[in-house]
Formats: sequence, structure tokens, C-alpha cells
Amino acid sequence: MLSAYLDFVRIRFLMMLAYRVNYYSGIIIYAINIGAYYFMWKAIFGDAETLGGFTVMQMTTYIAVSWMARAFYFNNLDREISNEIRDGSVAVQMTRPISYLMVKLMQGFGEGVFRLLLFMVPGMIIVKLIFPIELPADPMRWIVFFVMLWFSFLINTQLNIMTGLFAFFVENNQGLMNMKRIAIDLLSGVILPMSFFPGWARAVLSWLPFQAITYLPSSVFTGRLNGSDVWNAVLVQAIWFAVLTVPIAWMWRAARTRLFVQGG
Repeated sequence: MLSAYLDFVRIRFLMMLAYRVNYYSGIIIYAINIGAYYFMWKAIFGDAETLGGFTVMQMTTYIAVSWMARAFYFNNLDREISNEIRDGSVAVQMTRPISYLMVKLMQGFGEGVFRLLLFMVPGMIIVKLIFPIELPADPMRWIVFFVMLWFSFLINTQLNIMTGLFAFFVENNQGLMNMKRIAIDLLSGVILPMSFFPGWARAVLSWLPFQAITYLPSSVFTGRLNGSDVWNAVLVQAIWFAVLTVPIAWMWRAARTRLFVQGG
């Protein structure tokens, strides 16, 4: 059974490989985004040595690693699931002796592996040559970061799956998918680190899963979190992964009893 799921990883990787030119151009686009944020934050810092708990070097590194990490955990599984529900093809997949949700997770992982090897790694090399980025010297920090990056992928994918499954309950969940994407980019820390939010907003966000996607892994990578704080951050991610499995399981169980096809 495991080999069957691994085949979905391999097939999605090969599918992405067929369109690799698009991702090579994406590296340039991400580098431009990082450059824009770098010069914006450099102007905001001015003569200040620290701002929001960040030094200039830490902020530059945070921007670069946040955007490149996004390349790994980002996927369109919500849109795929929604489309399969609307055209009815999900009904056929439900009859197969494998888990539909696990198949989607493996397909997303195949896409993530492609983005990691052919987007994130070369992208970080290029950005490192252009901007003053400080990479960790401690091998353990790299190991912890990649563990946290895996959790980032899982949590983001869980949110995508939940959003996609809403298509079972509403005829059009396009607005919800757009709102979810904006919320993740804004509240996870890609656009603005959580330390720059007002105190009440940080308190609210600390009870939401968004910080576990970008802010916590990037804070560990840049050295803003050390010692027990690092392991607390990993624990937060693990807890959110476990928590989000509950509503997904409930939605999937409820959805199987109310499938209707909107066309095709």
C-alpha cells in the first residue's frame, strides 16, 4: 500500500518536471519579491540597529527564507479537490481501495519535493549571491529547520484540504479559497513578521495555526529562537498538525454522505 502512495509522489514530481521552465522563471520572480522587501525594510530600519526584535541581517535572512520556504509548502490542493467535487470525479476516487485524502497529501508532497530541489535550493543560492544573508553555521539548526519545514507543509496542506472539502457543503467555495490564501500569506508571517503586529493581534494569532507555517520556522532559522524556545516552536507545530486532523476527519465523514455532482 505504501508503494502505491509513493507512486503518486513520483507521478506528481514528473508532472511538475514537464513544466519546469515555469519554475525557473518563478525563481526570478521570487528574487524580485525578496529584493523589493529587502530595500523596503532597509529604508524602514534607517539608522536603527534593531526593529521588532530583528537586526537588519536577520530581517534580510527572514525575508529570503520565508519566501523560499513558501515555494516548498505552497500547493493548489484546495482548488484540485474543489474541482473534483464539482465535476463528480471524486466519486470514482472514493471507490478505490486507497485513501483519497492520503493521495492528495502525497500529490502535494510530490509537488513540494520538486519545488524544494528545483526552486527553493537554487533560489536560495541565487538570493545568497545577491543579498546579505546570514546562513546558520550550526548543523542542528538546519536539521530542526527542515523538520519544521515538513510540518509547515503538513499544516498548510491540511488547511488547503479543509478549504477544498467545503465544496461538498457549498456550491462555490472560490471566495473561501481566495480568503484562505490571503490569510495564510498575511498572518503566517510571509508579508509581515508576527513581532510587528500589535500586542492584541499577536495574542490572537498565537492561538491560530498560521504562525506555525512560516513565522516559527523562519524565526528558528534566523536565530531569533534558541534553546527551549526552538523545541517549543516544534511542539506548537506538532500540536496543530494533530488538532487539524480532527476537523478534516469530521468533514470527510460528513461529506461522504452528501455528495452531489454539479455537472459532467
